[in-house]
Amino acid sequence: MQDVIVIGGGYAGMAATLQLVRARRSVMVIDAGLRRNRTASHSYGFLGQDGVDPAELARTARTQLEAYPTLTWKVGEVATATGANDAFKITLAAGESFAARRLLFATGVADELPQVPGLAERWGQSVFHCPYCHGYELDQGNIGVIATGPMSLHQAQLLTDWGKITFMTNATFSLDDDALADLNRRGVDVEQTPIDRIEGEADVVLTDGRRLHFAGLFTASRCSPTSPVAETMGCDVMETPMGSQLRTSEEKETSIGGAFACGDVARVPHSVSLAVADGAWAGAQVHRSLVWPTR
Repeated sequence: MQDVIVIGGGYAGMAATLQLVRARRSVMVIDAGLRRNRTASHSYGFLGQDGVDPAELARTARTQLEAYPTLTWKVGEVATATGANDAFKITLAAGESFAARRLLFATGVADELPQVPGLAERWGQSVFHCPYCHGYELDQGNIGVIATGPMSLHQAQLLTDWGKITFMTNATFSLDDDALADLNRRGVDVEQTPIDRIEGEADVVLTDGRRLHFAGLFTASRCSPTSPVAETMGCDVMETPMGSQLRTSEEKETSIGGAFACGDVARVPHSVSLAVADGAWAGAQVHRSLVWPTR
């Protein structure tokens, strides 16, 4: 019986685990090894680690965690989670089962990208979602924003501090007069011809044959939990402008007592910095629930 099983060994899961093993609690981390930002070569905007390869961030964090004797790291995919406070059971796809007093879901989210040929292959390299993470490196160049719906208008407005913006509606929705006037005031060009494909570094080829050259592209993916295990177990899911996530209290507890969630699967917006902060807070709250189980 572990004190805590953490499902997901990304940045949030490891940040939570650090708090727990430093409290000398037994923790099992179960991780499938599929970080959301695995296609990115650099991670920006994380204090003290600006520009570091995110894979190196993950390796360093795991190495530091493994120095604590109460940690067990298990490579695998969780198939099911059952039980209740003080008596949870998880089963891996490979068939092994483990028990814990508390569960912490840090599974992250999957990105549903626009169905534009060439976009997925450039995700994390020249197509991004977070300007705070990747906008500065585009050096005030031409930036394209590919719309996925009305919320993309905010992305185009926000990005004007990072370069000259072209907002491509890509036949996803129509801009009203107020929105057009606002974009014009901000110096944003609007392109309503649909996109045929993306080529080169970040060249957008329109259906009328025109080619637009950009230093980088941004789009708002729709997110959903990477794993269905928490929802199947009965944890409440909520909708956000960015997609779906697990509903948690201020203490990061889900609708099932003793089961917590943190990181991208339990908060918006998303970044490495925010995932680490959320994980650290969740780890402390899980520990407090073990110290004061009737709080």
